[in-house]
Amino acid sequence: MKTSVDLGVLYSSSGTYAAISRAVLRGTLAGIDEVNANPKAAVSFRPVVRDPEGQIDRYAPLCADILASSDARHVFGCVTSSSRKEVIPTLDRTNAMLWYNLPFEGFETSNRVIYNHACANQHLLPLLSWCFGNFGTTPYLIGSNYIWGWETCRVARMRVEEAGGRVLGERYLPLGDEDIATLIAEIESLRPRFILNSLVGASSYAFLRAYAELGRRDAQFSAETCPIVSCNLTEAELPLLGDAAEGLVSVGPHFCPSPSPEGRDSSFEIISRQSVHTLAAMLAAQGDNPFERFIAQQGDRYGIDPATHHSTLGVDVAQVRGGVFEVLHRWSDVAPDPYLTRPARHPRIDRPRLSVVS
Repeated sequence: MKTSVDLGVLYSSSGTYAAISRAVLRGTLAGIDEVNANPKAAVSFRPVVRDPEGQIDRYAPLCADILASSDARHVFGCVTSSSRKEVIPTLDRTNAMLWYNLPFEGFETSNRVIYNHACANQHLLPLLSWCFGNFGTTPYLIGSNYIWGWETCRVARMRVEEAGGRVLGERYLPLGDEDIATLIAEIESLRPRFILNSLVGASSYAFLRAYAELGRRDAQFSAETCPIVSCNLTEAELPLLGDAAEGLVSVGPHFCPSPSPEGRDSSFEIISRQSVHTLAAMLAAQGDNPFERFIAQQGDRYGIDPATHHSTLGVDVAQVRGGVFEVLHRWSDVAPDPYLTRPARHPRIDRPRLSVVS
């Protein structure tokens, strides 16, 4: 007989990053349904769902509510790094665990978080290596004005300067801000070789549409000569972008060769679904061990580094061509390095490689 387990689910269905949040929510609920339908699974999950509506001040209270109103000790949730950091004190007080299924900037480990998606050595560093080999070392950096944007651009600037290059501009927008005319004018004037886009949600969509229009009036800003590159754009947002996404270069552990019109099957959705299965397997094997001790002893069996709680992942650099991401370069089994202290774990390309990986 299966053991019934309450499972917290803390994702927004509205707000500026709703498309991303809905993707991880879909994946989480699909994983729960699959585990519950599997007669061989030792556990079944009862989702305890709360919706912060994209408001940063609602994450901690709703996380506390999940843990107080149910027997849940695991929560799948949070999209932004700001919201993740908001809930960690609550998790510390209650000995609960957050399963975080989005890419993030790194420079964090917590005994209360499992980081299932990519950190900087699994997205930003390989992406920059690919860019340096193919487009040079004079980028323009933009980001949303919070932790993800700040840290992504900081590490990018450091790497550009280490490579002998120069950052031509660095600008930030508040989350949700769509006033990007000044950015476009500055980019047109400075003429960088590529643009690292760390904007999130509506800001990013507005920028991509405006940049596509710039490319139509000035060929210098085409994908062939000055692409936009990203560490966080996936199939989940392509339906919102349409033709404005064409030529975009992104990086992640998985790209779908035939995404649906609804933007399904992004890495956000897939990793969230897989993480539910991983939790089910770990709970079945845990026995009487506290969960944090079980991870320290057996996390490697599940692809989770016991020291940092980060996952080992494949890394693909891909470009939108004809509305679909086509993989340009691939690394397998990249171990996590959230503090960027282990250079052997930093994928690099020694020369330009533009061929598509089939």
